[in-house]
Amino acid sequence: MSKSGIERGLEAALFASRWLLAPFFVGLVFALFILLVVFGVDLWTDLLHLIALPPAKMAEGGIVLALSLIDLTLTASLLLIVIFSGYENFVSRIDTGDHQDRPDWMGTIDFAALKMKLMASIVAISAVALLKSFLVVADEGVHDEKALIWQVAIHLTFVVSSVLLALMDFISNRSGGHGGAPS
Repeated sequence: MSKSGIERGLEAALFASRWLLAPFFVGLVFALFILLVVFGVDLWTDLLHLIALPPAKMAEGGIVLALSLIDLTLTASLLLIVIFSGYENFVSRIDTGDHQDRPDWMGTIDFAALKMKLMASIVAISAVALLKSFLVVADEGVHDEKALIWQVAIHLTFVVSSVLLALMDFISNRSGGHGGAPS
């Protein structure tokens, strides 16, 4: 059965509408730049603070600094994964030619895998933030018990959500569903 000109035109317009997502990915690149600035400011500020600490406190300060930088690095890496795989899944393939630095995972992460990477990254970022809070409490003895309880509860919510999402994808794939389709 042949499609009418109206149907073909509508489908072409719908397919072209994927380009409306491109500005979102450009916005994420700006967010990545902002994270780079925050990373630099945090590094500089915390290094100056670390130098002013007594030698006995430098190790703990260094650990807290490292955790802060790891947190920002995980967030930036997550942004990059979302930018590359989201653009390639929903807008267009990124043509890097045979560039030697092209990540192996580019072009291989479908929507289901992107969801799992996103949730795993959120759990990791949350765990790092929680560990940082515990270290500050252990080091300085200052804590807001209510805030710590909320951090633990939020972290556990992320963990449970990730496990449930993985379970749903597993069940969907085993039952012949479309695990790669957006849910």
